[in-house]
Amino acid sequence: MAVANGIPVLCAQTRLLVVAPHPDDETLAAGLLIQQVLAAGGEVSVLLLTPGDNNPWPQRWIERRIRIRPEDKRRWGQRRMAELGQAMRRLGLPPQALHAMGWPDMGLSDLLLRSGDQAVDALATVIGQLAPTLIAIPALGDRHPDHGAAHVLMRLALARLDQPISTLAYLVHGQIKKINYPQIAPSPGQQRVKLEALAAHLSQMTLSAERMRRMAGRPEAYEPLSTQEVRGDRSLPWSPPLALQPWLRLSVIGPAGAQSWRWLDAPIRRARCGALYVEESMLLGGGPHFAKLAWDLPALWIFDHWGWCEL
Repeated sequence: MAVANGIPVLCAQTRLLVVAPHPDDETLAAGLLIQQVLAAGGEVSVLLLTPGDNNPWPQRWIERRIRIRPEDKRRWGQRRMAELGQAMRRLGLPPQALHAMGWPDMGLSDLLLRSGDQAVDALATVIGQLAPTLIAIPALGDRHPDHGAAHVLMRLALARLDQPISTLAYLVHGQIKKINYPQIAPSPGQQRVKLEALAAHLSQMTLSAERMRRMAGRPEAYEPLSTQEVRGDRSLPWSPPLALQPWLRLSVIGPAGAQSWRWLDAPIRRARCGALYVEESMLLGGGPHFAKLAWDLPALWIFDHWGWCEL
């Protein structure tokens, strides 16, 4: 596939798959890319991982309720799915372009670590059925736990396929640190259509309209990924303070499955330079491996402090 400015050239043969952890990610992350693929005569599918039903504060505000029961969550998820359908129509996508997994909102990390093989198999099956030539997935460094977990799930699924697929990583929650990432340049009217699609996600705009418009106004910048190589070095990027270590958990996942330990019990060695490494005997099987550092206790703050890294 021909590449221009780090992004594959879009044409009538382009089949784009946008992986969205929640309704609205498809617009925030890829609203311009979706339009440009369609304008080039290509096809677009949206793979929605969760219905976004675990979204309590906007629901409490809009519905004027404190307690949210399971049936309330289901209704909220249905509302967000309906909003997604409206947003897709404004972007030019038909209803059949949506493929929903129905996985738990704010639960993708647990799904990955407890039932990773089944989830990865399910994603590999969908990818095989849709046969995309280009995939947009969340960045590993996105601080929303569902986004980081979605990256790992997709990378493991892509590693199971026989043929490499051009893959771009997008960042929604966080700041793009590399200014040389390729960007989508909107043609006249495309940014307006993107904002119209964003407005369809009314449940999210009610409390956070300014923040959402600011996120939608950022350039759509993508990190090109290779599914055929291990990226970065093997060292862990974290060195947590001693006072926090009893409350932390390290998890490692790869093609052979997931393992998890309390930080104090984790199979970590320290090199002479001071860098920390997971013992290589824990990296089972070929292909990509990822590590996550997280609190071992429930926390009110939803965003990851440490998140994931690739080994």
